[in-house]
Amino acid sequence: MECNSSTCPSGCYKDSDSGVGQERQSASENGRCDLDLYANSHVCIKCKVNETIAATHPAVASGGGDGSRFCADCFRGNLFGKFRFAVTSNAMISPSDNVLIAFSGGSSSRVALQFVHEMQHKAQKNLEASRDKYLPVFGVGVAYIDESANFTVPSHDFDRAMDEMKLIVSNLAPPVKQFYIVPIERIYSSDTGAGRHRLMELMDAVPDVTGKEDLLEHLRMLSLQKIAVDNGYTKLVLGTCTSRIACHVLEATVKGEGYSLAADIQYVDARWKIPVVLPLRDCISQELNMLCSLDSLKMVETFQQPRCGINGLISSFVKLLQEENPSRESTIVRTAGKLKPFSFNKILEDDDCNVHSASQRRQKKYNLKPSESLPPESFCSICHSPLKNSDTTSSNSIGNDEASVGIFAETCSSCQYQILPREPSSLESFHSLLPQQMIYLAKNSSFYKHESLRDQIQDCLLSDSEDGT
Repeated sequence: MECNSSTCPSGCYKDSDSGVGQERQSASENGRCDLDLYANSHVCIKCKVNETIAATHPAVASGGGDGSRFCADCFRGNLFGKFRFAVTSNAMISPSDNVLIAFSGGSSSRVALQFVHEMQHKAQKNLEASRDKYLPVFGVGVAYIDESANFTVPSHDFDRAMDEMKLIVSNLAPPVKQFYIVPIERIYSSDTGAGRHRLMELMDAVPDVTGKEDLLEHLRMLSLQKIAVDNGYTKLVLGTCTSRIACHVLEATVKGEGYSLAADIQYVDARWKIPVVLPLRDCISQELNMLCSLDSLKMVETFQQPRCGINGLISSFVKLLQEENPSRESTIVRTAGKLKPFSFNKILEDDDCNVHSASQRRQKKYNLKPSESLPPESFCSICHSPLKNSDTTSSNSIGNDEASVGIFAETCSSCQYQILPREPSSLESFHSLLPQQMIYLAKNSSFYKHESLRDQIQDCLLSDSEDGT
């Protein structure tokens, strides 16, 4: 019914002739139209001037997301802003650094290379325009790990891919960047033939499919570390993005690596001799692919085997989740990010005041104590992941009597079940197939050094039956 009152606050109207109700309804509709103005007109929600990527590049923004909200310039600015904030807030790169970028040819490493190059190019221009010539510009190198020893690749296809990679690096503006193409079997020796034979023997000795993939990933990191150490680099940049970290979170959970998970998903990982940094940690793969298409950043198809086993199942699962809800990957990483980092998940303080202040900010944010006040971490002898005390004590049953296999007494549960041989009698043979760099890292672990020191002073220790008088 109509109330026929001109002061009625309910929103009804007296009659059709008054037009009061129609005006209120029209005002409500206009309000909704104002809220949806930019969405319906394909105008960028940031600059409010240019058209969105979905309007200008429909094929590029077919997946929706930021492509339907931002123009190309604002989208690129947002993505570079994430990168720059990660670098500056975590003191990843200082002017005195010499940075090595791990390049695989995919979108993540391609964007990492481009963004680091732009930072270096801008620093070089600022140096040339400044009267103060004493501030150095950080150096940049690029490394590709050739893993073709694990599968057959036609030589002409491989040579073509390597030529394309060399062209990508050489076409970047000065300063010039050194490009390293290193076969993964070089982790054994400079003799590629002998190294390839030992690598194949090692991979054949691993019974589990997932274990083979994980071991190859560990060898890849050791190869990158070797390149960095041999050529004087101070930081190692990986193009690991949110999408890859989300997969790793679930993979590590399934494999029982929950304790060490926090170490692998931070911006900085300084457990290695050359600290590893992840400047694209806050970027999803869809954004990186879109940027490569918009900026015509050439990518190179590398000949890597598709993921299988547990890793393959997790990758497919996360892909399905992301298709259902584009925020799934970010949600997984944010949830895992609540885990407390380790003491080595920060850049060590040095004489650089910028690094010092950034390190202090990061330490305060995560409530990290100075490294000298914390007990040294023990690391897995295979994958170099941090171990808790129960892992080292429970693994002493793995034939710790022989010196050659003593390093396996300190192994994470994932490596025990997926990489090490099932039979304890095969451990010595497996030990002989490991690269010397992996053995060196294992022998310098805090647990192994503690056990070695105990053996040396065993004769001086009191037994339980002695009272020391």
